[in-house]
Amino acid sequence: MPAFAQSSAGRPDAFPRLDPDPQAIEYYRPGDQGYSWAELAEISLWASVHDPKQKTGSTPLAGNASSRLEQILSLAEAVKSSPGYPETGREKAEFILAYLHKNILKNYAVNQSRVDVLLAGGRYNCVSSAVLYMVLCKSTGLDVSGVMTKVHAFVSVRINGEDIDVETTSPYGFDPGNRKEFHDQFGKLTGFAYVPARNYRDRQTITPIELVSLILSNRITELESRNNFTESIPLAVDRAALLTGLQFNAARDGEEFISTAVEKGAEADSLAAFFENPRQDLLNRLSNYGAFLLNSGREEDCLRWVSYAAPGFPAEKLWQNFILAAVNNRITKYARANNFTDARSFLDAQKAALSPANYAQLDSMLLDTELLSRANRIRSAEDGDSVITAINEVRSGGKIDGKRAQELLTFAVQKTAAAISAAPSRDLSGAVYYIEKAIARLGSNRELEESLRTYKNNLAGDFHNRFAAAWNKRNFDEAVRILDEGLAEFPADRRLLADRETVNKNRP
Repeated sequence: MPAFAQSSAGRPDAFPRLDPDPQAIEYYRPGDQGYSWAELAEISLWASVHDPKQKTGSTPLAGNASSRLEQILSLAEAVKSSPGYPETGREKAEFILAYLHKNILKNYAVNQSRVDVLLAGGRYNCVSSAVLYMVLCKSTGLDVSGVMTKVHAFVSVRINGEDIDVETTSPYGFDPGNRKEFHDQFGKLTGFAYVPARNYRDRQTITPIELVSLILSNRITELESRNNFTESIPLAVDRAALLTGLQFNAARDGEEFISTAVEKGAEADSLAAFFENPRQDLLNRLSNYGAFLLNSGREEDCLRWVSYAAPGFPAEKLWQNFILAAVNNRITKYARANNFTDARSFLDAQKAALSPANYAQLDSMLLDTELLSRANRIRSAEDGDSVITAINEVRSGGKIDGKRAQELLTFAVQKTAAAISAAPSRDLSGAVYYIEKAIARLGSNRELEESLRTYKNNLAGDFHNRFAAAWNKRNFDEAVRILDEGLAEFPADRRLLADRETVNKNRP
């Protein structure tokens, strides 16, 4: 990747953190090793509160988050010691849902995914309520999985070999497919539609830790909606590290990270339509930031971002697309200002970063744009000859193809003819001569033939108009001289032949 002059926007500390939070690595459980309910509680709080702006990684839960963990632990004990706490699994699962809605879950808030906020004031959404419910169920020994759709999340409890759905946003959400009162009130609570288990294409089972990771996903989405990539990208890095367990250095081990993430993702049944591969999800976040820089007109910052991020996250096609777009946008700005010297310097400075094919594409585009600009500025036959020579040289060098070269040559000839025939000289005869010479030199085509016919018609019309002006002034000798000159060049022009008839019939 190219080296760039370092500005405040180009220093690595001006870009989002790309190293994972050490806690994410510590929380990872390889292979089939599961999580205890207390660990899931702790991780859910870490996912809710940890600071993505912290450059050196976070520390284990402390302060308010630590007290919230104690609150969950106490809540688990309170559930089991509550009057009427049942003995069987199905009744336990239903009891816990009712307990939460009676004592903890107060107000549904569509974007409130954080467990600490839920515990502080009772505001919840499908993710935060599902995570807390899962933790409490697992604390009683129940087997719980997450379930997600494109826009929603809930849980499934396995009891005696049967999977029972639980819509945690509703107090009537236990086994919702079999409860009339759920259907009566559910829409009023959340606005989501429950997806029955039989609609397997519209839902996806995920593991408990993947359900917890949706807290990070929702935080990322909310931050990206405000273009806050400084915080959203570190969260995406941490989420990928949590789910893959790979500790990596963005400057050295990125290739290993990416390949290992793919392998681990391939092992998980849950990495399908709705639960995106953590590697791809992270690359999407990195890509969104690059697109934001491009859309903001910050081409150099985009190139610096690629230089900073690409070594740790090899994805050649992705990064090449950004380099191509950034360089294209910048040289286009220069070209619009007719500053082709700086455009060429900028392109050549990025040659090492661009793939050979992409450099050739931009080189050809810049040459094409410069030649077109020169053609648009033609003001004389000398200008036209210079542009035509330049086009032929570029075509001979293989920088533009023959078809495009012919289009540019035709345009240059037409612009030159227009310049020659323009006021004040209005040299139509010179324009006709220039086009005829160009056809003899470059070959003919329909556009040039049409231009030649137009100029010849205009020239014949000019003879007719000059004849008429002299004739009307009764300057008969001058009128006849003009007519003879015109007929010598255009002997079949009907206007001039009619003028000859006028002379023959009316000349004194």
